[in-house]
Parts: sequence; structure tokens; C-alpha cells
Amino acid sequence: MLGDRTLRLQHGNRIEALCVLGTHISADVYGAAPAGAVSFGVKHTEGVSVEVACRGQAEVGSAPGSRMQWPLDEGTVLRISMSRASTEVNDNKVTVSFYAEGGQPINQAGVFLTGIGISLDVDADRDGVVEKNNPNKASWTWGPEGHGAILLVSCDKESPFTPASDCDEETVFSKEDLLDMSRMVLRTKGPQRLPQGYEIVLYIPVSDADKVGVFYAQNPFFGQRYIHVLGRRKLYHTVQYTGGAAELDFFVEGLCFPDDTFSGLVSIHVSLLETLAEGIPHTPIFTDTVVFRVAPWIMTPNTLAPVNVFVCSMKDNYLFIKEIKNLVDKAGCELKACFGYINRGDRWMQDEIEFGYTHGPHKSFPVALDSPRDGGLEQFPIKELLGPDFGYVTREPLFEAITSLDSFGNLEVSPPVTVAGKEYPLGRILIGSSFPTAAGRRMTRVVRDFLYAQQVQAPVELYSDWLSVGHVDEFVTFVPTSDAKRFRMLMASPAACYKLFREKQKEGQGEATMFKGYLGTDTKRVTINKVLSNDNLVQQNQYVQRCIDWNRDVLKKELGLTEEDIVDLPALFKLDKQGKAIPYFPNMVTMIILAKDLGIPKPFGPVMGGECCLERQTRSLLEPLGLRCCFLEEVASYHGRLGEVRCGTNVQRQPFAFKWWHVTP
Repeated sequence: MLGDRTLRLQHGNRIEALCVLGTHISADVYGAAPAGAVSFGVKHTEGVSVEVACRGQAEVGSAPGSRMQWPLDEGTVLRISMSRASTEVNDNKVTVSFYAEGGQPINQAGVFLTGIGISLDVDADRDGVVEKNNPNKASWTWGPEGHGAILLVSCDKESPFTPASDCDEETVFSKEDLLDMSRMVLRTKGPQRLPQGYEIVLYIPVSDADKVGVFYAQNPFFGQRYIHVLGRRKLYHTVQYTGGAAELDFFVEGLCFPDDTFSGLVSIHVSLLETLAEGIPHTPIFTDTVVFRVAPWIMTPNTLAPVNVFVCSMKDNYLFIKEIKNLVDKAGCELKACFGYINRGDRWMQDEIEFGYTHGPHKSFPVALDSPRDGGLEQFPIKELLGPDFGYVTREPLFEAITSLDSFGNLEVSPPVTVAGKEYPLGRILIGSSFPTAAGRRMTRVVRDFLYAQQVQAPVELYSDWLSVGHVDEFVTFVPTSDAKRFRMLMASPAACYKLFREKQKEGQGEATMFKGYLGTDTKRVTINKVLSNDNLVQQNQYVQRCIDWNRDVLKKELGLTEEDIVDLPALFKLDKQGKAIPYFPNMVTMIILAKDLGIPKPFGPVMGGECCLERQTRSLLEPLGLRCCFLEEVASYHGRLGEVRCGTNVQRQPFAFKWWHVTP
């Protein structure tokens, strides 16, 4: 914080003062004048610049050794500055001479000055270099022309011997820890020692103490070590002044992601303190400030390239894993199985975690967001994912009850979109919730607040409580395409299914049988004619279609989509005893998307000419978009338990190339 500092001169005395380069010292000449004085003159050494301001008039410079005199008027001040650092204490001075009527000298006031350079510096222009005294270092702005330094949350774990992530530790175990942190440099320049009574202190506000940690690189005789100097239990640190031109390296880490009570901005200050005498408290005479924004947690949409596919190995899904392995190999990514000793009988991989990442100018790494559902997979993200350059974050409510809507099948993100001229280059998060006018299930507030607080993927709340499981991935998903739009939104559509079935009935295929080879419990013969003549089922699906259409309208508005951007996949639902919808046959929308390769739940629709008409219809909709459809049999493993392919798998994807700080929220 550069600015004026007030110094009180005393006639008959010469005081000592430090002058920080780039700042001004304002000295009240009128208040320091002896009785009878009517004018004054100023002399100073070459290392000092002095300007005289009389009655608010434009400032006039004073040359070294000048014999010029000014009238002594109330409000007359000197503005003193230094442009280069001192090599010795008190090596510059300013002398003010006071004169009576007729030019008779009366007395003098003087100040011995020591020039010192102090600059707390960060990478304010986000180019990976800590530049000196960037004028924008104390503020933070969004957008391509924005400025301000960035912090990563050290939510990974570099050492296998610590039980928690690095942000819970106040120790640097290796230099790899430092690679997650942002460099901050304290640059000083001046004499070999500070004058007695001065010290330099680095500090953080109490409100930031649990959000930022700072380490200092120390160089003892036997190797370098890193000392924790600021953080949860340390609000200030006295800096050792080394003399001459020096650069002290500090490393800064974020301790938590933005949240409803934390905007993401943190500040760090360095102050030059002065004391008049032993036993008298210090007062600050100069402060420099830097501001960081903690990088957000960012979700990855289906349109980004897959890296790893995770699936739980269960006693009943061996064939499914074999099929998914073939799909993963075709897509060029890697399959990672989670075995029984970790999954403890919990097969719902998508519900437990959401893969995302965090990103700064110097580094990026994946971060798993752990849902509050905590089933058998509770320990999976901590034991199997958390590690070097793989972070972990969770939000759990203190008092709210956990519902199915807190599982992360109920968390989706769109591809990048533009809505009424406003760009969302990282897409928009989609959350399933209850109907706005009715009481019902909602995702727990701590998770919703966390998602909103990241700012870069403005969430949209949809209506999913009409479903028994209540997840958005049961009626909407996104697939990549190679045309100008770059993606399509797929929606479950009972209307599309009834239209297809009526067409087949008109073609004389009304007795075509569904569920051939189906391993579910219901083995009754079901034909197209029976489905179309079931008035109760028709009414239930009219209700479901209205629920989906309500979401369709919201999505078109909030994502800037047209009907041409939407593909309706045939789907049917039925209502359970609580009036909530469950799939009538495996729901094809709840698929796994691996670039151009789609792992779609096998629907077991009416078979005609040896081919399922639902599969044929889906291929005709998706394959012209450059997509490859692979239908996976998952009835016993997932559908029979009210889940589908996506529910039992999870995909870690490549991060966006786009820099989140270029967003304008």
C-alpha cells in the first residue's frame, strides 16, 4: 500500500527516519516552526527529492543546496521521497531553516533519512513469473484482461505416511509439495542493518488464518528446509532482514476451496514497524499487500476426453466388466476396478464421487469431490485416489438428513454454452431438486453452497424429485459431436417411445415381444400392443413427459439451446407405490460416454427381424453424429437395483484447456 506517511519535524532537533522507496513522507513545516518565523528554506542531499506544497498550490521542487525561501503559511508541507536505497544508515538528510522578518535565521529542523526498498511480490499477471512490484498485486479481477495471483488448495497428499491431505499438515515433506504452492517473494534493498527500533513483519488477517498457509525457504548449512510461518496458528512472522539487495522466497498454499462463507480471496501483508523506545509498542509506517484468489473446483463434462474409467467389481457383474473393458479399450483409456475390500458391497461408483480438477498458472491436478452419501465406497476416494497430484474434497451436512438426491448421479455439467450473449466456457452445473412450489427432496445445502461458490460453472437447479432415485442423469446427458455445435443434449422421452411403438403397430409389428433374454424378475410376455393398450401406463408416462418437458424448457433457457440441439431417446417409466417414477425398461439416457464411444444400457425392446427396434432407433439418431453405440447388458447388475450403466461407473476426464480466470462470472 504505497502512499504518504506523516512525519513530525521538531525545530532545534534532527530526527531519524526510514523512507521506503516509492513512497512519500509528508512533513508539516508550519507546525514545526519556532515563534517569530515567517519563511523557511530547504536543503537536502542528492539522494533525496523534496517538493514544497504551499496552501494547496502546485508542488514546487527543491534542488539540493537551494537557497530559495518560501513564505511560512499554515498548511505548508514538504513531500520527501527517495529513489535509491541507502548503503548506510542515515546517509541522507533534509534540513529546514526558519527565518524571521528581514531574512534573519532563527532555527533549524532536520531529519536523517535511510532509504530502503520493500516489495512483497506475486505472479499478479498470471504468466508464471513473480514480477517486481506489479501495480495490480493488491487486487483481483476476472476476465482475459484481468489480474491477480492464484492459489491452489493443497488437497492432494505427497507423502504416503500422512493420514490426511497436505492442507491439513504444517510440514513440507518434499519439494513436490512446493510445486502445488504459489511463490511469493519479499524483495528488500538497503543498508547492511536496519536502524535500531525497526523490524519487518509478514502477517495475515484473522479471517484468513484457516484459508491460507505460508512456508519460508530456509538455507541452513546442511540442506534446505521449509518453515511454516503463517497459517491456522500463526498470524504473523518477523522477517530476518539480511541487508543489501535480497530476495526471500515464500511458498503459499490454499487450505480450503471457496464456499458460502469464503469468497476465495485472501490477502497477505508485509509491514515495516517502528518503535520510539524499548518498552513502547511498535507502530506500522509502511504496508505492502498482495491478494490471491483460491482456484475453484471445476467439473468436467462428457465432451472432454476420458482418462480413466472406474467400476466396482462385484460377484454378479463379471460379464458387465468384461463388456465395459472392451469399450474402454476401444476408447483408448484405462479401466480401474475397485475390489470388494474397498467397495464393501457398494456398486454405485457414480453416486460416491464426482471427478473434477483445480488449476493455476503453474499447475493443474484432478480432485475428487466426495458425496455425503457415504455408503460402502466411503473410503474409496481416500484410500485409492488421494495421493501425489490427486486431490480430495468433501462437504457433509451437520444436521440435514441425507437423501438419494445427495448422490452424485444427481450432479451433471453441461459442455460450454453461450446464453443470450453471455459465455459459459466451462459449462453450467446441473443439480436435481424438488419442484419449486412443493416441499420435497433437495441436494443438501452444504454441497449446493459449495458448487455455487466456485463461480465459474453457474449451477442450474432442475426438477428431479419426481423420480424414485431422483437423479438428473436419469433424464438428461450430453454427447460430443464434430459439427459446429460440438455437442447434443440427450433427453429421455416417453413421447418418442410411444410414437415409435405406434409406428411399428401400424406396420403390423404390434405382437413384437419385449424383454427377450431379459434377466429381470418379471417374465410375463410384453408386446407393443400390450404397452399401447395399458391406459394406466399411458397416463403415468404422460405425467413423466410433463416433468421432463418442464426441465426441457429450463435447460433450453439456461443453456441457450434450441430444439435442434436436443435428441429424444425413447424411454418409458412406471410409478411406484409412492408415486415416484422408475424406468420401465433399461434407461438408455443413463449411459457412459467415452469420446465417440457410448456404453448404452441394453433396453430389451421389441425385436423385429432379429434386432431391437429401440436399439435401431437410437443408432439412427446418434450414429449420424459420428458416435458409436455399444449396448451393454446390465439388468442383473444395475437396472434391477434401480440403476444403469452410468450409475455403476465413473469417468475421470482431461481438464479444460480454457483458463478459468478468463471467465467473467
